[in-house]
Amino acid sequence: MSLTSSFSPTSGEVGTKVTLEFGPFVGATSVTFNGTPATFVVEGSEFIVATVPSGATSGPISVTTPGGTPTSTKSFTVP
Repeated sequence: MSLTSSFSPTSGEVGTKVTLEFGPFVGATSVTFNGTPATFVVEGSEFIVATVPSGATSGPISVTTPGGTPTSTKSFTVP
């Protein structure tokens, strides 16, 4: 299972909405920004829209699903 070969934008402040693409994300139970839990909405099996949480720092994005917890190979940047 691969994660988010793509997410956009690639940087943003707390409250920024980030679209993660190329799931599958069906059954996702959590999204984290460098380990900090975020709120999110699954927008079909291939997309999630997550909100950069308070306390987030620059680093990878992870999504927990029934199939595992894939992590992005690129870092999201929090200014």
